[in-house]
Amino acid sequence: MFTPIFVWIKNFSKRLDLILLSSTLLLAGAGLVTMNSFTTESYFFDRQLIWIAVSLATFLILSSLDFRFLRRSGVLVAIFGSLSLVLLVLLVFGTSVRGARGWFRFGFISFQPADFMKLALILVLAKYFSRRHIEIANVRHILISGFYALIPFVLILRQPDFGSAVIIFSIWLGMIIVSGVSKKHLLAVLGLGAVAFSILWLFVFTPIQQTRIVSFLHPLEDIRGAGYNAFQSTIAVGSGQILGKGVGYGTQSRLKFLPEYQTDFIFAAFAEEWGLVGVLLLFVLFSIVIWRIVKAALLGASNFETLFAMGLVSFFVAHFIINVGMNIGLLPVTGLTLPFVSYGGSHLLSEFIGLGILMGMRRYSRATHRSNYQNEFLGGV
Repeated sequence: MFTPIFVWIKNFSKRLDLILLSSTLLLAGAGLVTMNSFTTESYFFDRQLIWIAVSLATFLILSSLDFRFLRRSGVLVAIFGSLSLVLLVLLVFGTSVRGARGWFRFGFISFQPADFMKLALILVLAKYFSRRHIEIANVRHILISGFYALIPFVLILRQPDFGSAVIIFSIWLGMIIVSGVSKKHLLAVLGLGAVAFSILWLFVFTPIQQTRIVSFLHPLEDIRGAGYNAFQSTIAVGSGQILGKGVGYGTQSRLKFLPEYQTDFIFAAFAEEWGLVGVLLLFVLFSIVIWRIVKAALLGASNFETLFAMGLVSFFVAHFIINVGMNIGLLPVTGLTLPFVSYGGSHLLSEFIGLGILMGMRRYSRATHRSNYQNEFLGGV
């Protein structure tokens, strides 16, 4: 009676990347432990546990689907256009959180559309570059793809959410690089980026965003003001030393000296309690996640699946580098989460949706040698 069910479960589990799934769940577990108070009811712990369950269920459902329908331009235009409209409506009706109007609030549930727009952009760019990888040397394709990225970039920057806007740019830049763009065009793009940043600084950035960047350059000048978060974060990371203070004994986070220890600065809170050993373990787990995504990219059924996987790599790596960088004082505070670790339903759900789509694509992946992939994709045709 139960034999068909067991057979289905066995076949389904073979299609999943259990190493990838285990690594993400361990990262999520590290975040849960850091949020837990161990003495009283933990609001963030309880809610995050629910979001992990919802995200995992969504991941498993998506892993069983065939996503070849995403190759259709009409489907992607509908997804991208709908989310762009949502971002536009958000500017008027959204809920303001820490000065950014980037959330819709429905009772006790908050929803951040920018997280899902990142996935939509990856899909759109994967479709665009997969059809034009042979002629990618033509600079017009860089400009057209840049226009696709510019739409969500501007809408998100208007909230203002500088951190998510940087991720949008990072996704586009990362996918431009893997698509085989020439070095001279890449330098031209970086030059345009520098010019664009100057224009943004003069005419777009709010005083709060300018203050954050200035406080990054001179953090000790305003320790009690704009530089307070970054200063407390570096203290927390340094005080962890080699083995950490022990789980539940992080004074900077538990005594609330470190603001937003469950979201933006959860890396600092984790480092304080687990020390260098725990941080290295965190890096290893994240590296495994990236390795498994890259492996899936190498076996993509077509360039569309390969580019989607590499877009996910850009997405996760940019989030990770920026979050860790701002926690140790090397980058400005941008309000970005640490993938799979920070508290929050929207970012966690979008991350598992991205991986679920990747697993669904993995069902019809090809077995090919890496040299074949390089010849076909990275400008070797």
